[in-house]
Amino acid sequence: MIKGFFITGTDTEIGKTAVTAGLTALAIAQGVNAVPIKPLAAGQELVDGQWLNDDVQRLHAACGGRFTPAQIGPLQLRTPCAPHIAAKLEGVAIAREPLLAAIRATAALADIAFVEGVGGFRVPLTEGWDTADLAVDLALPVILVVGLRLGCINHALLTAEAVRGRGLTIAGWVANQVDPAMPHVADNLAALRAAFDGEFSAPCLGHVPRLCYPSSAAVAAHLRLPPSLELK
Repeated sequence: MIKGFFITGTDTEIGKTAVTAGLTALAIAQGVNAVPIKPLAAGQELVDGQWLNDDVQRLHAACGGRFTPAQIGPLQLRTPCAPHIAAKLEGVAIAREPLLAAIRATAALADIAFVEGVGGFRVPLTEGWDTADLAVDLALPVILVVGLRLGCINHALLTAEAVRGRGLTIAGWVANQVDPAMPHVADNLAALRAAFDGEFSAPCLGHVPRLCYPSSAAVAAHLRLPPSLELK
């Protein structure tokens, strides 16, 4: 068993990596030995002769470079698309047990791991295994990143129901302002708070505004750690 949290989201491109980096930076600043892990990362660019994934590099920076990119991102694919498609195009096998072993090996190097999923909660990885199964295999409480845009309440509650349906607990949720022009933000946040407080007993861990420079420290300034971690 590893200690930590599984970071999922209401969709792809809604700020999971930014929030994972922010939570990691916040935990480290509060004296917690934390590591971010992105088990599968699709999309690399060739930089100075090295193939790099932007999300993995961002998480690497968030922990001050104390863990290697290979430890943070054990399976990195070059094609920027769904991981099962990228793996097929590149002739790479996404193997369940080796990937779980890599996650656990990195998590064992820290007190707390923030494990980031791919896309939304149910993204196929290989036949018969998706990111929801990955979360169940790791048996970690879930932090849900809600991308604030039209339709976010429906997406958030459906995802929360799916998480609970897998027998997992929701440790908290983060509102991330993906649409800076979204109308009625306060009303949407109020509806989300009411639903998560009442139906899921999950606290809001922050509202991240649209930031010009979303560094891990800048994001961390708008977050708080889950109550279960604050007590440690």
